[in-house]
Amino acid sequence: MKTILIAGGAGFIGINLCKRFLNEGNRIICVDNFYTSNKRNLEIFSSENFKLIEHDIITPFDIDEDIDEIYNLASPTSPFTYQSNPLQTIKTNVHGVFNLLDLAVKYDAKFLQSSTSEVYGEPLEHPQKESYWGNVNPNGIRSCYDESKRCAESICLNYHREYGINLKIARIFNTYGPYMDILDGRVVTNFIIQALKGEDITIYGEGLQTRSFCYIDDLLDGLIKLMDTGNEFTGPVNLGNTIEFTISDLANKILEKIDSNSKIIYLPQAQDDPTQRKPDISLAKEKLSWQPKVMLDEGLDNTIPYYRDLINSL
Repeated sequence: MKTILIAGGAGFIGINLCKRFLNEGNRIICVDNFYTSNKRNLEIFSSENFKLIEHDIITPFDIDEDIDEIYNLASPTSPFTYQSNPLQTIKTNVHGVFNLLDLAVKYDAKFLQSSTSEVYGEPLEHPQKESYWGNVNPNGIRSCYDESKRCAESICLNYHREYGINLKIARIFNTYGPYMDILDGRVVTNFIIQALKGEDITIYGEGLQTRSFCYIDDLLDGLIKLMDTGNEFTGPVNLGNTIEFTISDLANKILEKIDSNSKIIYLPQAQDDPTQRKPDISLAKEKLSWQPKVMLDEGLDNTIPYYRDLINSL
């Protein structure tokens, strides 16, 4: 049994990771301030191996027990949420990372930092390799997230160099699946909720921008494989699906699956919204023996019933 601290454990990726680890017999310490998550998500956990600490990681804290691993998933992640409070986002991704890394040093715990494809900005290289430094607008409305995540990578790597912590950095590309908040604002969730409610499907721009969508189970496999690597490998490593779809293709696919009467409407392009985003996962294949297995159709078939049941319960 391992003792694993998951910061942001009540969020979308966090709660799925908690479920995975608890099912495998581990002890979980979930740290969350419920800024972008809901405490009701944790009602599924009744195990004596699950402990909740309600806390904002921008303030230092301690847990007074040994921990083996720390997964830092604590951050607003959708443009809607991180732009609504940009300074909180920056503090979480900078001050919060310092505080979690101090715990890793104190308890000699392995540390995984959830970084993001947003560090590549509006990429001039396609697909994006980890060696690409990115094309980020440091003054744009998305920069609170993009730049604070870039800064967090630097902080983590300098802790690794100075203190020798066993560090892993995962650059996560568009991920979807059950337990993403109904008001999250990201495209897969938005389209599913709108289609289930019979509302207009809102596409920003012409719908020609492309994304590659990774199902949550595949991402969890990648995160765990990355954490299990030796101290000599830190990453960063891209984790995502490599099959691209236009946003219009995604909308039409969801409409077909839900058999909805919703209409697609086109609104002005969102500021700084990247036109292309696709990972090069050669490094993940080489170092982790990982690649996604769940294709978009299967992933949507697994996801849509969760939101249908959630809407019916509200």
